[in-house]
Amino acid sequence: MIVQVPRGLRAALPAELRGLRRDGARLVVVDRAARSVEHTAVARIGEHLRSGDALVLNSSRTIPAALTGTREDGGAVQVRPWVRRAESWDAIAVEAQPPFAPLPLRSGETLRFPGDLVLRVRGRREDLVALWRLEIVGGDGFDTLLRFGEPIRYSYVPEPVAMEHQQTLYAGRPGSAETPSAGRHLTWEVLLELRRHGVSVGDLVLHTGLSSTQDDELDTLHTLVEEWFEVGVDLASTVNNAGRVIAVGTSVVRALETAVDGEGRVQPRSGWTDLAISPQRPPHAVDGLLTGLHESGGSHIELLRAFVDDALLDRAYAEAVDRGYLWHEFGDAMLVL
Repeated sequence: MIVQVPRGLRAALPAELRGLRRDGARLVVVDRAARSVEHTAVARIGEHLRSGDALVLNSSRTIPAALTGTREDGGAVQVRPWVRRAESWDAIAVEAQPPFAPLPLRSGETLRFPGDLVLRVRGRREDLVALWRLEIVGGDGFDTLLRFGEPIRYSYVPEPVAMEHQQTLYAGRPGSAETPSAGRHLTWEVLLELRRHGVSVGDLVLHTGLSSTQDDELDTLHTLVEEWFEVGVDLASTVNNAGRVIAVGTSVVRALETAVDGEGRVQPRSGWTDLAISPQRPPHAVDGLLTGLHESGGSHIELLRAFVDDALLDRAYAEAVDRGYLWHEFGDAMLVL
């Protein structure tokens, strides 16, 4: 059982707004073969990787995916799209201010937003009732998010954080609702140093959805919602010829494992994935993982348990709590090898 994180260890600001470099975030290193737990900084991650390894990044760019508008009765509502398609969104609806509690919508009602975006509520999604099916009946959904949206924010982040701090330094194609945060710590200096020492660095795209429905009971069910991804030809070749494959973030694990064929090799592929990695479905292509620190009960912890046995994982988390590591998207990091 992973320890519960004290509320005081939920990071409210990114490292660079706490007087550190991005790569100054702390790093707990879990070595499964040696059954050891070490403590260092992200800047020194190269001491734990070796020539022939492949480090795989998620280069999806975060968009401002929280959009506030008006209901038919004049009340404010914030929608957070989890799945975006050309003519519809599957989104949660919450209050427009912290703590962003869920708001029930009415099937058939119309929601209006800046930029002339109009959404019509078609009902709840049957497999995850926190998600509302919203039809775009006027305006451009993606353009409206880019122009008028705000970064997704949870109650442990009391003040808005600028969009520049929601991005990895190598972000490219826009589409993620939340930051692929495991890579937020990586600086160009770290990546260039790894390349100089023979570590291949490649990237894929997986547009991340939301990490929470804002309903604690639903979140403990850790239902995975489909996310769009693309694994290119060059990356597939890099991964298949690597000594060890180190994924930067759970999103990279899911994308690579979705692209694995029956022989355990990664193939170029794109589309939607709702693959759940767990002890019952362990990874076939990924050997290690750089990730953040996660709350108990979610899909991220289940994925971690596919890499690390419970005793060693519990020990690493307990040490992280004792040493005051910070959790969530602006927090510290864990490297599993």
